[in-house]
Amino acid sequence: MNTTRLAVIGAGAIGRTHVDRILRAPNLELAGIADPTPAGEALARSVGAPWFADHLSLLDQARPQGAIVATPNATHVAVASDCLARGIPALVEKPIADTVADAKRLVDAVAAHKTPVLVGHHRRHNPINRRARELIDQGRLGRLVSAMVFAMFLKPDSYFDMAWRRQAGGGPVLINLIHDIDMLRFLVGEITSVQAVDSHAVRGFEVEDTAAAVLRFDNGALGTVVVSDTVASPWCWDFCAGEQGQYPRQEVQSHFIAGTHGSLSLPGLALWGYRGERQWHAEMTREQTMVHAADPYERQLQHFAAVIDGREAPLCSALDGLRTLQATLAVHEAAVSGQAVSCTLPG
Repeated sequence: MNTTRLAVIGAGAIGRTHVDRILRAPNLELAGIADPTPAGEALARSVGAPWFADHLSLLDQARPQGAIVATPNATHVAVASDCLARGIPALVEKPIADTVADAKRLVDAVAAHKTPVLVGHHRRHNPINRRARELIDQGRLGRLVSAMVFAMFLKPDSYFDMAWRRQAGGGPVLINLIHDIDMLRFLVGEITSVQAVDSHAVRGFEVEDTAAAVLRFDNGALGTVVVSDTVASPWCWDFCAGEQGQYPRQEVQSHFIAGTHGSLSLPGLALWGYRGERQWHAEMTREQTMVHAADPYERQLQHFAAVIDGREAPLCSALDGLRTLQATLAVHEAAVSGQAVSCTLPG
C-alpha cells in the first residue's frame, strides 16, 4: 500500500480534526504539524509527530507530499502559495480567502505552478450529497426550478466571548452559510446573482445574527436560504446529517430541491414525483434512497491523496472556492446595499 505523507499547518479545531483523521488512515502518514502556539507543540508531541513553529520550516525540512492549510482565514492564500511554490499540493480550509481578489491570486498561483489546490468544503464528500448529485444528473428531478435551505441553530452566549465573533465578518453568513452555498453550487449549479437582507435585532452586535437571501442560478432556478444562530431550531445540516458527533442528531430535513419531474429532500434523500399523470390532483410517490454512512473528512483526505497522485481532479478546486466565497460575500453586500449583486468572475 502506498503511503501519502501529509503535513498539517494550523492546530486549531479543524487542524486537530485533520490530524485525527490522518492518524486513523493506514495509507496516510502525518509528516508534521506547524503551529507557533504551545497547544500546537503539545499536540505534535502527543501524537509523536515533528513540530515546527512556522510553516516554511515544515515545508522545507519535512518535505510532505501534501499540506493541509488550517490557519486563520486571512493567511490561507499566503501559506498555500508557499506550498505551491515548492510543488506541494494544498488542501485549503474554507473559506479559501478573506476576499475574492485574494482568492483570485491563489487561482492564478495554481495555474502558474501547475500544482493543485483542494478547498475544504467537506460536504461535497458526504455520500448523501454525492447520491443527490447522481439523482440530479440522471434527470430524476427534471429541470431544476427551486431550492430551499434552512440553516438555523442556537449558539451559546459563551461563543461570543471572542471579540471577532461579535464583529462584521464573524457571523453565521461567512462561518456557517458558506457551507450551504457551496452545497447548492455543487447540486444546483452556478449562482449568478444574490439579493439579501440581514438582522442584528436579537443580540444587537455589529455582526448579523440572521440573514435571508434569494439566489438566482445560471440554469434559471431560484433558491432561498435562511441562516440564524439565535433560534431554538433543529433545521440545519449539522443536526440533520450526523456528520459530527458533538451535535444531537435530529430526524428532520433541512434542504429541499424541486424540479419539473421530482423533488428531493435532504439529508433524508426522499425523492417525490408522479408515476403517471403529472398534475397536482394526481397521487405522488415517495422513493427512499439509503446510502452507507461515511465520514466526509476521511473521504476528503482520501480524495486529496488521489489528487496528489494525479488520479483525480479536485472535487472543490481553487476556482470553486473562489466562486463559493464570492456568492457568500454577495449576501453581505446585497444586505447592505439593498440591491441585487451580480456574481461574475473577476477579470
